[in-house]
This record gives sequence, structure tokens and C-alpha cells, in this order.
Amino acid sequence: MGQLYLCATPIGNLEDITYRVVRILGEVDLIAAEDTRNSIKLLNHFEIKTPMTSYHEYNKIEKGRYLVEQMLEGKNIALITDAGTPGISDPGEELVAMCYEAGVPVTSLPGAAACITALTLSGLSTRRFAFEAFLPTDKKEKAAILEELKNETRTMIIYEAPHRLVRTLGELIQTIGNERRVTICRELTKKHETAFRTTLGDALNHYQETAPKGECVIIIEGKSRQLIREEEVRAWEEMTIEEHMEHYENQGIAHKEAMKLVAKDRNVSKRDIYQYLLKD
Repeated sequence: MGQLYLCATPIGNLEDITYRVVRILGEVDLIAAEDTRNSIKLLNHFEIKTPMTSYHEYNKIEKGRYLVEQMLEGKNIALITDAGTPGISDPGEELVAMCYEAGVPVTSLPGAAACITALTLSGLSTRRFAFEAFLPTDKKEKAAILEELKNETRTMIIYEAPHRLVRTLGELIQTIGNERRVTICRELTKKHETAFRTTLGDALNHYQETAPKGECVIIIEGKSRQLIREEEVRAWEEMTIEEHMEHYENQGIAHKEAMKLVAKDRNVSKRDIYQYLLKD
């Protein structure tokens, strides 16, 4: 039985390819590439003569079955994307799943990935992050995801094409607000690489005046837990304490326990709630 090799390729600078990837690309029987016309430039640069076949979003099912059959017959196949690590925001994940279902071994050769490169360059928190890749084109689906991101506390990573950047920034502002910190990375690892650290509002103003060039990675600061808590408290304070108590007691919660919950929601002591209700 053969094996599938997920081979990370450079996202801009050809020097970022690993020795191991070059070796494996030269040793396998076949290379499955997202765009063979683009990948031939990489293979020619490193003098790799391995034959290629196309594997992309529009043939991933039919070609995936063919590739699995080839590996079951003993061929080793390398999967590469146009740039970066296969399986990240591309149809590689489907081929990996098909291999596991068929019992074909899979291994991943680490290397460049735009999302991680941009995250480490952003100057924002890297401990916890949420990767969203490209936002959906469907309006309802996009609106649902943006609503989920509204209270996301982790650093968020979004891919975007330059001609859609202004529109996406506007949509993010409508959901998240003007003042959220953001770093917009462009032309990663290339000569004109930039990491623009600013706010969503200022980023929109900038790119409305200066058209962006090159693929963009938007790194957005997560919402602080303190801010979320303050918003929750304000929401509870919009109702009276009596209404707040009824909210819990209507659920069958005992009076004393309801007072505890109301006090916690409003960030006050249980004694304050007790004394207020006693006056009534």
C-alpha cells in the first residue's frame, strides 16, 4: 500500500520550503496539485521531475477516489496546494478523510502556513485563536458566522482577497465595532510584506483611500472577558430587580437561590438585593 504525503509549500518566498518536502516531492510516484500550472514553477525551480495531476475543489470527489485507488495499488502520492499547508482552507481535508476511510496511511510534512505566519506577526495574543479562513459568500451564512464572532474572546484569523477587503472590514465593523484592534498582513514572506497594526475603523478608512494589493490575512483581537461581563451586567440592569427575580422564580427556582443569581448577574452582593426587596 502507498501513502499520502501532505507537503507544505512556500507562501511566497521559495526559500521557505523544507529539505524534506523537496526530497519527498522527488521520490513519490505522483504529485496532486491544486493548480498544476502554478505548481510547475515550483517543481522546475527545484528540478523535480515527478508527474503531476490536478486535484481541486471542482474535482475533489472523483479525483479523490482515483488517488485513493492509486495508493491502494502501492503508489505514494504527495498533495500540494498553491501555497502553504494542504488541508488548510482547501479540499485537501476531503482527501485525507477518504484515505483514512480506505485505510491508506497519511503523514503531514510541516512548513509554511499563512494563518500561523500572520498570527505570530500580528502583535496580538497568540495563546488562543480561532481560524475562520475565508468568510462564506452566502449572506445568511456569513451573517451567522459574524454574529458568532461578535463575542469571540480568542484572537480571530480571517483570509480575504484584496478586492473584497474593504467590504469585509465594513461588515466586521457593523458586528464587532470600530475600535477593535486588528493587524492586516499582506504579501507574507515576500519583498513587500506588510503588517498594518491599527483598529478596524482606521483600517477601513485607510483601504478606502489606498487600494490593497496581494492576498490578505486579517488578525482581529478577541473581545475581553471584562467587556463581555460589563455588557451582561448592563443588559440585566435594563430590567427591574422584581422582573429579574421573576425571571428565575418562573423557572421554579427558590426565592433565596433566585436572589443569589440576581446578585451575581448584577455584580452586587446578595445583601443588596435582600435589602432592596425588603423595602418593598
